Formats: sequence, C-alpha cells, structure tokens
Amino acid sequence: MEHKKEQTRIMIFGTFDGVHKGHLNFFKQAKKIVKKPLKSFLIVSVARDKNVFRIKKHWPLFGERKRIALVKKYKIVDKVVLSGIKNHIPHIAQEKPDIIALGYDQKAYVKNLKKDLKNKGILVKIIRLKPYREKIYKNNLLKIKR
Repeated sequence: MEHKKEQTRIMIFGTFDGVHKGHLNFFKQAKKIVKKPLKSFLIVSVARDKNVFRIKKHWPLFGERKRIALVKKYKIVDKVVLSGIKNHIPHIAQEKPDIIALGYDQKAYVKNLKKDLKNKGILVKIIRLKPYREKIYKNNLLKIKR
C-alpha cells in the first residue's frame, strides 16, 4: 500500500520474536489511534539482533529477517522496516511518522526520544499504549523454547 498524504503515519517498535496475541493487540491499538483506521498507515520497526541482545541480555529466538517475515504476514501492518544498529533516529526520520506509539513496557531509547527527534527537525506525537493481559502475553512469560 502506497503512503497517501491524507493518511496518518504511525510507527511502533519491537522485537517480535514470534508474534502472539499481545503483539496483535499492539498493532490494533496503534492502528486505532486514528479514529478511521483506513486513514492510518502502520509502520512496524523490528529490532536488530544485536540490539535485542544488548537490551534483553539474550539473543532472539528468530533472526531479524525471520522476524520481519513474521510481522509482514499481518495485513493490519502497512510497512515493516529494520531498526538502526547504533542510532535509532535515522530510520525514524526516513519514515516520517506523525505518531510514535510505544508499548507499555518499552523503556530503551525512549527517555529523550521526542527531544532527539525535535533536534533533527522531526515533530512527532508520542503515545504510550495499554498492556494486553500483560501477565500472560509477554514473550519472556510465554513457553517459548530458547
């Protein structure tokens, strides 16, 4: 689907090491930020393997290319991109999101995100989404063999 000017670009971030109901809820919440979901364009940024290891202290079960392929299977997602390795700002700048929707538990990179983007001339609204049954649908709680 090609980006149209009347669409609101929403960007989300994650590892997506296997897509579960919590992730699907994350996609739906992000898409519904815009009252008319057809007017939203959902961009999913998939974390690099090295960054997953740095943040979570373990390698993902699936490599970044496989995780991109998993996310691309969902029609609700309009575009999937690979995050930056050392700097997350350039890949965000390239996609020009109107809104960045963060998961309830996303802490890495977000402390100065709005300021860092503003310094690059990118004005973006940042929203934090609600958890979906957080005691169940979290990869480290699901019975995924590593």
